[in-house]
Amino acid sequence: MSEDDGKPRRGIYLLPNLFTTSALFAGFFAVIAALEGHFDKAAIATLTAMVFDGLDGRIARMTNTQSAFGAEYDSLADMVSFGAGPALVVYLWSLQFAPGNGLGQLGWIVAFVFTACAALRLARFNVSTSTLDKRFFQGLASPAAAGLLVSYVWVAFELELSGEALAGLSILVTAVSGLLMVSNFAYYSFKDIGDHKQLPFFATLILVFLFAMASIDPPKVLLAGFALYTLSGPALSIWTRVRRLKRQRNSAG
Repeated sequence: MSEDDGKPRRGIYLLPNLFTTSALFAGFFAVIAALEGHFDKAAIATLTAMVFDGLDGRIARMTNTQSAFGAEYDSLADMVSFGAGPALVVYLWSLQFAPGNGLGQLGWIVAFVFTACAALRLARFNVSTSTLDKRFFQGLASPAAAGLLVSYVWVAFELELSGEALAGLSILVTAVSGLLMVSNFAYYSFKDIGDHKQLPFFATLILVFLFAMASIDPPKVLLAGFALYTLSGPALSIWTRVRRLKRQRNSAG
């Protein structure tokens, strides 16, 4: 396979896979922290995994070290960091108190649904990367779904709210975020921003504003951000359909 055909090459490259391993470690640490009852640390670890996950692909493209091994390794790491990991975090904090007994407990079933949806989302992404518009994701990306879950847990934990009392809300948030991953809603990917060597001045101002806002109250700001992004997919779909209906009415009139 040549280096200029645009396809991932075979081989193992240290630098991008080091970032992938860091993301995997952060995802694994999130589960360990949750098992010890440190749900704030679990959330921070998952969010850290998101940062490393966002860097590994960019580093690979910048250094021209994309490989089939790296792509597969990244998907497996994502399955831990953004699939099983967040599901276990929210289960240990809240879902374990959901109604039901034994194998019929609703909490772990919902946690499994989220995990399965993450696996399906990653598999669909891997087989459709060459056919989709790179500016948009089909379905909510697994890191964003994981970010919504752990930021929700982080905010509630910081406010000293009981996971048992919020079990019903936890079921709703977990189930909805999981199902949105396998939906057909289009979500903006922000990948076209990385295609430019220099960021536009306006985009730089937005980044500075977001960092400033996040520094005020990280858990709440992050939860608000992930919630808005999660809702953006259905909102974009509704807006597109409304515009289409208006065009059809105008053409018919």
